[in-house]
Amino acid sequence: MVAGTRARVTGANGFIGSALVRRLIAGGYEVVATSRHQPATPIRTERWVLEDLLHPGAVHRLVQEVRPDVVFHLAAIVSGTRAMESVTPMLRTNLLTTIDLLEVLTELGDTRLVLLGSGDEPTPPDAPCSPYAATKWAAGGYARMFHRLYGTWVATVRPFMVYGPDQPDASKLVAHTITSLLRGKQPLLASGRRRCDWVYIDDVVEALIAVADTPACAGHVLQVGTGQLHTVREVVDAIVALLGTELRPSWGAHPDRADETEAVAEIEETRRICGWVPKVDLETGLRRTVDWYRDRVDEGPAKAPGQATTPRP
Repeated sequence: MVAGTRARVTGANGFIGSALVRRLIAGGYEVVATSRHQPATPIRTERWVLEDLLHPGAVHRLVQEVRPDVVFHLAAIVSGTRAMESVTPMLRTNLLTTIDLLEVLTELGDTRLVLLGSGDEPTPPDAPCSPYAATKWAAGGYARMFHRLYGTWVATVRPFMVYGPDQPDASKLVAHTITSLLRGKQPLLASGRRRCDWVYIDDVVEALIAVADTPACAGHVLQVGTGQLHTVREVVDAIVALLGTELRPSWGAHPDRADETEAVAEIEETRRICGWVPKVDLETGLRRTVDWYRDRVDEGPAKAPGQATTPRP
């Protein structure tokens, strides 16, 4: 893409969405950002639209009012909950709005669509580990179907465990651990045995842009990670070392969640098709994240991290 490209970003006040909006603006793109709520930290952009994509006509307005060159569809209910009451809301928000968007953009015919998938999506014959993973898995299937049957320009980017500065959900493991330690509080964690492919936020944003900019990506599901696994305990120990604190987390204070995935991103196809490779290693990414929070977190009582009962990676 080049400066002046019209980009529409849904879910623009989320962790990845807000970072993407800032990067696009810095690159000279004409950005229209969409979210259900105002961002906690204002972002100067061409236009910010408050819109719930579940409202009648919202998806059609999203496209027709702007006629974007590319849509980055990041809006979703993001949660690893296994609760059955989350199935229907996630189906409607994560899957049905994606199908609506696929239909509208197929009729329009000249807009690229980049969907945000998840590293939790299963590889057959495995089943999804959560309602969230199921909706992302299904959305990717519909995207490939639309590309195959109707020629829709759509690609799916599957980031694995994303971390970095300014994460709105403070219950996520890296944000929770850093902010707790900076406030002199002991992080209460699970066993720490789970292994994840940790990928820095800036690398994810660059992958989204690279995919949108590469015609050959249409119809593909492209994984974004580092290709390496590190345990939660390794990540937390690295944060403790970077902060130089005597505090230590309480391991096993919460139970491990059932059916957690331990998948590593297969990034060779992503590199081959669009040239993207991760540039930030775990040590550097954690140092940048710690430095960002260190400059912004006041000492004092720790807030309940996102009202979550258990910090989640």
